[in-house]
Amino acid sequence: MNQNNMILSGDSKLDEQINNWRQWDGNPQTQNEISKAVENKEWDALKSRLCIRINFGTAGLRAEMRAGFDSMNDLVVVQTAQGLCEYLKNQYPDKSTWSGRGIVIGYDARHNSKRFAELSAAVFLCGKFRVYLFKQFAATPIVPYTIKKLNCLAGVQVTASHNPKQDNGYKVYWSNGAQIISPHDTGIQESILNNLKPMEDYWSVNEQALWSKPLLSNPYDKVVPAYFEALKEEIPSSFIQANDECPLKFAYTPMHGVGYPYVEEAFKQINLKNVCLVPVSEQVEPDPEFPTTPMPNPEEGKQSLDLAIKTATEENCQIILANDPDADRLAVAEISDNNKYKLFSGNELGALLGWWSKQIYNMKEPHGDISNCVMIASTVSSKILKSMAAVEGFIFHETLTGFKWMGNKAIEEELAGKKVLFAFEEAIGFMVSTNVVDKDGVSAAAHVATMARYLRCEKSMTLQDKLRDIYETYGYHTSICSYCICRDQVLIRKIFQRLRTFDNGKENTYPKSILNGEFEIEHVRDLTTGYDSSTADKRATLPVSSSSQMITFTFKNGLVAIVNEFYEPEKNQLQRKSAD
Repeated sequence: MNQNNMILSGDSKLDEQINNWRQWDGNPQTQNEISKAVENKEWDALKSRLCIRINFGTAGLRAEMRAGFDSMNDLVVVQTAQGLCEYLKNQYPDKSTWSGRGIVIGYDARHNSKRFAELSAAVFLCGKFRVYLFKQFAATPIVPYTIKKLNCLAGVQVTASHNPKQDNGYKVYWSNGAQIISPHDTGIQESILNNLKPMEDYWSVNEQALWSKPLLSNPYDKVVPAYFEALKEEIPSSFIQANDECPLKFAYTPMHGVGYPYVEEAFKQINLKNVCLVPVSEQVEPDPEFPTTPMPNPEEGKQSLDLAIKTATEENCQIILANDPDADRLAVAEISDNNKYKLFSGNELGALLGWWSKQIYNMKEPHGDISNCVMIASTVSSKILKSMAAVEGFIFHETLTGFKWMGNKAIEEELAGKKVLFAFEEAIGFMVSTNVVDKDGVSAAAHVATMARYLRCEKSMTLQDKLRDIYETYGYHTSICSYCICRDQVLIRKIFQRLRTFDNGKENTYPKSILNGEFEIEHVRDLTTGYDSSTADKRATLPVSSSSQMITFTFKNGLVAIVNEFYEPEKNQLQRKSAD
């Protein structure tokens, strides 16, 4: 019997998957991982890694790098690229668009990111696609910008954002420059499952052979200068001129990621002097080991920003800017009167950048129609933009959690003739303008720096002063975000079902108050079942997903409390959020 088809575990499904892996995987390291597990008869581990497949969702893929169909590795990347390639062919059957518009692929500095990007490029080249592959590390926002600039069919960024070093991911954007949403996510997943066997010998591809392909090119020189020109266009020229006299210093960390050259160039383009930007030396170079911050997430606060605070203190910097490793999110801290650094929450930065977006719109278009302007926030974020809209007269939209929803909503509004000024989510994601219809930590850093200079020099205010002023104008908003970890899916469903059947097990009988009736609930929206007590037909207007749990309680006193579930690799978490 052929060794590749022999009975191994006694479990026919597992044996089939072991044999599939042996036949399909061309990477010696991951081949050896599975072979050793077979030799050691680690059947439970093999069943978990080979019989459960990583799911392609609205965020693409994200998982630990190791052998197995449940993980990130060469074979899974090839299968994903093949599925995406075939799906694009079905969506765009005119072959001239494949070699004409093509696809853009970028990657960050994580282990295997470049390898995964090159394998993807090889798959699409074999599929007769034009491929724009960055030869250098790309900040994630550059990929969706490239799609719009070069009119690509889609884009891929190989990144796991702020996850630990053992993880990697595969983020997919559609031809509109936004992250994919339904039905493309399920369509791509189905296409992947229909194209699991590698169609070519991609494994022996090397960099020299790859770059000899006539349909492959590096888009950097075409799009990166244009990205910075577009950024400059969004800031009033008088503000850029005044930046030359900026008295502030900004400590900056890219968290061992790819952000520094992009933020450095952004500062240069908006006329902020070199001395204004003080890099955190221990973290400025890309390093996939993340040696000084095992959890490279600037949202974690002092735990991840201790070196930035140290640098800022030593160099007398008034403000700290921090990108996550792929530079699509931004954290900001400012020195306070007590010489401690105040770390702004994502909601506080959303308030500041929302105000700033309106400010620069008024400067650039003094006779513009604010009623035609739009700002967007996710449902778990602060309602500060809603309060601003009620006073200032612009349009506010709330979407489901994630920039996949906000980006697509922004595009929908633009197609309807609206001017989209700003969008944000509380997890320190900001989109100032629609140059990039996704969160962009590079442009956000440039806007925060210019805003801080403007406030300090022209209004004698700090960012904290301006935040207080915003609250005094539009009402005070505060948020508390926390989570608890639960790995028991049955228990999670039981908890949420109890909330839905609060009155003796009857459907849609949610709690009417909390704390013995002290705080009364006015409305309940359940985006798992589609129930919304605030609408005439009791149906939710936002998209509904039965696969994830989310219930929003709106209280009569204005408080909004959201209880939702989200999944991360190796963890199922119930995340409780209450805002405003």
